[in-house]
Amino acid sequence: MSVSLPLDEMTVIEKLQMMEILWEDLSRNTDLIESPDWHRDVLDDRERRIATGEARFLDWEQAKADIRSRVK
Repeated sequence: MSVSLPLDEMTVIEKLQMMEILWEDLSRNTDLIESPDWHRDVLDDRERRIATGEARFLDWEQAKADIRSRVK
């Protein structure tokens, strides 16, 4: 099946709405989506960093501030 969308004619809002529709549909069938091996690798590394005390945690407000400072 081939689907073509007029992306060059769509507004950003329309594109975001389309993404939300797709995500909602995909989220209903998560058992059909297989995670790639690298996802497990990332999760294993994060668990290791937590267990060894290497992980650093921020509260949500601080995390948002850090992200905003990096994208300016």
